[in-house]
Amino acid sequence: MSATTPRSILFVTGNANKLKEVRAILLASSSSSSSSSPQFEVESRDLDLPEIQGTTQEVAIAKVRAAAEIVRGPCITEDTALGFEALGGLPGPFIKYFMKSVGHEGLNSMLAGFESKKATAICTFAYSAGPDSEPILFEGTTEGTIVPARGPTHFGWDPVFEPVEGEGKTYAEMDGEAKNKISHRYRALEKLRKFLAEQ
Repeated sequence: MSATTPRSILFVTGNANKLKEVRAILLASSSSSSSSSPQFEVESRDLDLPEIQGTTQEVAIAKVRAAAEIVRGPCITEDTALGFEALGGLPGPFIKYFMKSVGHEGLNSMLAGFESKKATAICTFAYSAGPDSEPILFEGTTEGTIVPARGPTHFGWDPVFEPVEGEGKTYAEMDGEAKNKISHRYRALEKLRKFLAEQ
């Protein structure tokens, strides 16, 4: 792959905040490499994809397979999960629906009466080379604690997740650059970036 010709990646998402983070992480990763030119450009497309019930991996595989069928070519999808230790990993891949239903306060209330407030943020990028291709998964995790909401509330559950490496700040209180160095999304995307760079 020429160092001066970026490769285009189709990211199937309708979430502007996720798209912004993915672009920022890939740009930062490219600028820290030996090449001064970015390796990847991220295009996006918003598709209405079915979300099955199942494990994080099962959800990710089904989603990228459906996306590849629709776009008739290579694409990536992303799924985020937030697992509470006290609840055996729930809400997990269903965190988006829990967040919509009960909000930040409700997520905290779910852990009332439990000693452990530990949580694991999980990001799974799924890559498909096209229809009928076997999806490949890239997972990243960040450990943390569920806390009363602090910081801006525009990005999902970020205000209630305080990562162990966050120096006492929630994701929402951290600036984008600091968050992108330790986030579950960064760790998954780094694995995906390395895979794509080798293709």
